[in-house]
Amino acid sequence: MKNIEIATNIIVCDYNELTDIQKKLVTQAKEACRTAYAPYSQFNVGAAALLDNDQIISGSNQENAAYPSGTCAERTTLFYAGAKYPDNAVTKLAIAAYKGDAFTATPTAPCGACRQVILETEHRYKTPIEIILYGEEKTYIITSIESLLPLCFGKTDLE
Repeated sequence: MKNIEIATNIIVCDYNELTDIQKKLVTQAKEACRTAYAPYSQFNVGAAALLDNDQIISGSNQENAAYPSGTCAERTTLFYAGAKYPDNAVTKLAIAAYKGDAFTATPTAPCGACRQVILETEHRYKTPIEIILYGEEKTYIITSIESLLPLCFGKTDLE
C-alpha cells in the first residue's frame, strides 16, 4: 500500500496587494453581486472573468424555487463567456459573495459543480485560470482549478 499526499498552494493576501487587473476583476465581481437573484439563500455571489482578448465578462447567481434549476455566478459567467467569445480563453476569474449587509469576511470558494466547469474551461482552451477569491479580511489567489479539484475528472477519462 502506498500513501499519496496532495497539497494545495493558495496565496493569501490583502486586497491592496492585488495587481490593478486583479482589483478591477474583484470590483466587477462585487458589482455583479447586485444582479444576483437569491431570494431563498440571501447569498449573492458575483463573478468576473478576464478573457485573453482583454474583455471582462461578469455574472451572478440566479436561484430558483426548484433549487437544481438555478445556477451559480461562476457557471453563469463562464458559460456566457464561452457563448459570446468561443475563441477566447478565460485567463482569470474573480469571485465575491455578499450576505446580509456586507461582503463575506473570508473568501467563498466555488462549489463542486463550478469547479468542474472551471476545469473544463481550462482544458477547453489549454490555459490555466487564475482564480481570485475575494473576502473583506483576506483574498485567496489560486493559479489553477486543479489546486482546488485534485484527482479531477476530465476529457482524458472519457477516452
